[in-house]
Amino acid sequence: MSERFLIEGPENAEFTILLAHGAGAPMDSASMTAAASALSAKGFRVARFEFGYMASRRMSGDRKPPPRAETLNPEYRDAIAEFGAKGPLIIGGKSMGGRVASMIAGDLHAEGKIAGLLCLGYPFHPPGKPEQLRTQHLKGLTTPALICQGTRDEFGTREEVAGYELSDGIEILWLEDGDHDLKPRKKISGFSAADHLATMAETVHVWAGGLKR
Repeated sequence: MSERFLIEGPENAEFTILLAHGAGAPMDSASMTAAASALSAKGFRVARFEFGYMASRRMSGDRKPPPRAETLNPEYRDAIAEFGAKGPLIIGGKSMGGRVASMIAGDLHAEGKIAGLLCLGYPFHPPGKPEQLRTQHLKGLTTPALICQGTRDEFGTREEVAGYELSDGIEILWLEDGDHDLKPRKKISGFSAADHLATMAETVHVWAGGLKR
């Protein structure tokens, strides 16, 4: 296996989770690292990878805007093939990474290559542009999916998402007062970031237990 992946969790885990990063932060961002640690602590083998544009940023320092999400679909497929998970695989990611995974999940699940889809802070729309929905492909999604979303996420709040037409196969975990990184304001919500990460990981653990192997 190449050095392309950051891996943690037991090698003999029942499920492997492959995660891609968001549009503006790398695979080793604080948010991605915290999420991966919480999931691996629940017994998952977690692998993170970067799209080519983000890897190039590390080399050049150039902060060009990311490419359109759909153009990254082939890269995600390549990462799955390169990683070569043994046993059931769940794909997903943070924000844009989860969106890219969601666009290829239907075919991959139908082909028996993945067991499910996990999105951490799904970008239902750009911040401040609720009319620009990114949900069309989610209406008929047949892949079992879990979206973990903060109730005040500027990419899709609980009130906004309640009005969307989504597949019955999509479950949503709402984390009270969480932002796009699932972080709450403790003085307002009574929850800490660690509380929400623990809830997220436990929910993923229970959800994964119901997936068809």
